[in-house]
Amino acid sequence: MTSAESIELVTGFYSQAFNDGEPEKAAARALGASYIQHNPGAPDGAAAFVGYVTYMRSQFPQLQLEIRRALADGDIVVTHSHFRRTPEDRGLAVADFWRLEDGKIVEHWDVIQEVPAEAKNTNSMF
Repeated sequence: MTSAESIELVTGFYSQAFNDGEPEKAAARALGASYIQHNPGAPDGAAAFVGYVTYMRSQFPQLQLEIRRALADGDIVVTHSHFRRTPEDRGLAVADFWRLEDGKIVEHWDVIQEVPAEAKNTNSMF
């Protein structure tokens, strides 16, 4: 896959799952037979991913994920996103690292930080 194709696969997967509320379709299309999760609060596997998204969308029906940037290097795609549970929520700044193999997502790491009400500088988190 080219870098552009890898980015399109990951961003399409992420948006379809969270924004379109179609985690099953997103997982079936983009996840590999094995999906390794490095977030210590999440189990491995596509079913766990689908369950998490389904739960989050049931708790926060207006949930929105805005992917602000994405880049690819070899088999790794990195996304930087603004994740809001509600429209009023300041949200979370999220950096996700996705490893691809044979055109499918097979591994995931993330770093998540609350967007604060006040910062010690005037720089945006995005």
